[in-house]
Order: sequence, then C-alpha cells, then structure tokens
Amino acid sequence: MADTGISRRTVAVIGGGAIGVAAASFLLRDGHDVVLIERGGIGEGASFGNAGCLNPSSIVPMSTPGTLAKVPGYLLDPLGPLSIKWSYLPTLAPWLIRFVQAGRLDKVEAQARALRPMLDDSYGAWLPLVRNAGADDLIHRHGHLAVYRSQADFDGDALGYRLRRDNGIAYEVLRDDELWQFEPSISHDYKIGVLFQQNGHTVNPNRLVRTLAEAFERDGGRLLRAEVRGFVREGATLKGIETDGGLVAADAAVVAAGAHSKKFAASLGDNVPLDTERGYHVLIRDPETLPRLPILDASAKFVSTPMETGLRMAGTVEFAGLDAPPNWQRADYLLTLGRRLFPGLAANYPQERYTRWMGFRPSMPDSLPVIGRASLCPHVAYAFGHGHVGLAAAARTGQAVADLIAGRPPAFDLAPFAPTRF
Repeated sequence: MADTGISRRTVAVIGGGAIGVAAASFLLRDGHDVVLIERGGIGEGASFGNAGCLNPSSIVPMSTPGTLAKVPGYLLDPLGPLSIKWSYLPTLAPWLIRFVQAGRLDKVEAQARALRPMLDDSYGAWLPLVRNAGADDLIHRHGHLAVYRSQADFDGDALGYRLRRDNGIAYEVLRDDELWQFEPSISHDYKIGVLFQQNGHTVNPNRLVRTLAEAFERDGGRLLRAEVRGFVREGATLKGIETDGGLVAADAAVVAAGAHSKKFAASLGDNVPLDTERGYHVLIRDPETLPRLPILDASAKFVSTPMETGLRMAGTVEFAGLDAPPNWQRADYLLTLGRRLFPGLAANYPQERYTRWMGFRPSMPDSLPVIGRASLCPHVAYAFGHGHVGLAAAARTGQAVADLIAGRPPAFDLAPFAPTRF
C-alpha cells in the first residue's frame, strides 16, 4: 500500500453487500488492515436482486405531500406498488407515522437536496473500484427511461421533476413517435418518456459485488464468513467484534449490515427507526425482446433492466417484516405488468426460463440512509438504510465512511444522515 499519511487501523466491516464491499475497498486503499465480515454469501442480500440502477436522478423521496391519503390503499391492495400486511401494521405504525411526517413539502425538498451529492455521478463514483477489479464490462452509462401511459400520469409526477430541476438533474421528454423510435420494445400505449442520459446500470449486481470483493481480497483484504454477535468495548474504545467464530480484533468498524443493522446501532446507543421493505423481481432468460436501457414504468413503479442473464423486472414495496413468507403473487404480477410494457414477451414461460426472488431493503422513513459515527463509540461508522438507492449510493457512501475512519472531512455533508436525527 502507498503511504497515505493516515494512521493505520484494524477495521472490521460488517456486511458483504454493495455498501460494505465499497467501504472495505476504500478503507483498504487508505492503508488499513481490513476484514470484511459476512454471515452469508457476498452480494447475496439486497445487492443480489435489485434493479441494478446507478441513478443520480433518484433524489425524490418515497414520502411526498398526499402520502397519508394513500395509506388505506396500501392496506387494501396486496398487489399494489406499495402494500402493507395487516398483521404487520402494529409493528410498522411508529415508522409509518414518521414516513407520513417526512412527506411535508419543506422536508421533501431538504431530503432531495441531501440525496443529490450522495448520488452525484453514481456511475463515475464506482469507476475506481470497478477498473481496479477489471470489471468495466459490468457497468454501463446508457441512460434510464421513465415511461407514462398518459399526460395525467406524467403530470402526477410534477413535484419529482421540479425537485430534479431544482437540483440540477437534466432530463429530456420524449413523446409518441419520438419515444417509440427511441425504444422500439415498448408498447405504443405508453405516450410519454423521460430520458435521464447521465444514469447508468450494472448488468449483474451480484457479480459486480462479488468481483469487487475478490479484488479486495487480492489486494490484501480479508474475508470472514461469520455471524456478528456484538461489539467488545472499553468505554468508548472499540476492542473487537464478537462473532460466532470468536473475537475479531479491531479498533474501528463499519456497520453496513443492511436490514439487520438496527440491533447493532441500538447496542451502540442509537435507536434508529429502520424497517424493511420487501422487494421482488422476476427474471426471464433469453427474452423475446430486450430494451437497450433500464425502463421505469412510472405508474406501476417497477423497473425493467437488461441484464447479462436476461430481462429483470424489479420493484414494488411490501411491508411485512423479516419473517413472513414471500408473497410470490407480487413477483408474478411483475411479469403481468412487464407484458403490458413489452408486448413482444411470450404469454407463458417454462420454469427453466423464469425465476423469482424476494429480498429486504433497509428503509428509513425519511428516505435518507444512516451515515455517521456511533454515539457510544466514535470509531464505529454507520452505513445503512439506503432503501432504493443502495447500489447507486454505495461507492460515495463507502468513501464517506473511509473519510470518517481516517478523520478527513467527507466529500458531502453527512449532517442530514446523522443517526441522531430522530
């Protein structure tokens, strides 16, 4: 390692998803002794099944003015873009109250401003790690297309486009023939498209994360398959990480355990309102039609992404906790919606060409992740709760927590992401 001028630490990174791998990689570049601890497979959680988007345009929070009026619909429509399982409602209620409160216009504007620098040039932020790993073939910047069936649907997203304009996000509106010629795979029932040319995507999120982890290990990092049980401290000083395989000595750490991060934060004095969005995808191998770039059906709230393994349709939000079994009807309904978007798809697919997945997005009620120092142990940094923008924000988040461990000012203001903000 080159001499970085930074005091060398032994750093444990908890979580082998996109954010954990990015943080571990940037910490290793700083010259630290880094161990990445993951109880399952690298990139096998939310990083496995997401839509693969690297979108600077994704600065619009989930909760916006008028959200409260939509809550009854969330409870009544089990296949809607956002649904809540009735039995989970008492558990979710405190989070849901904060979610509705976060939808005030002034708060939404502040959240969008906070997300802007974290998502800035999401594609470019990944390049140092991607090129070091020889994984250039896994990310592309072909843009991203949002499509609408009517002017009324488009007008319904006016606030989102105003927030993007206010924050310097460029886009181009395509209508009718111009849209259909740009992307011939979509149905002519879609009349309006919005093209975000600076957006990118990966053709395989899981392989991207695994390849970066292999480069991390090649460059001197350590991978440890273990379940973290807690922290060993002497007052505010970290001594190590307790795992089911014994103690891992460390004098600094990063909590990037996604949906499982809440308990770790609580043990370090931070009770954060983290909950879990269950997201679904379906993947069609060798599809009859394949778009050139990711396409968001803005009304149905799902994204279709061309992957090296086929066409992935991912999205929707289900609040049902970590233990309820998957509702595979939600996955199957994505295929129904996909056929509406892409009329060239077949009516039925044999089992060998069609797969389904469900995973857990770590979600904060204000759509802002938790990035900052632990209250009881300042050499532990948090990096979790990214909701729908984990892959897009992972590289800049990883760099930010490396800055925290090194004592450098991060490249963007972390105050809006503080664990104590609630």
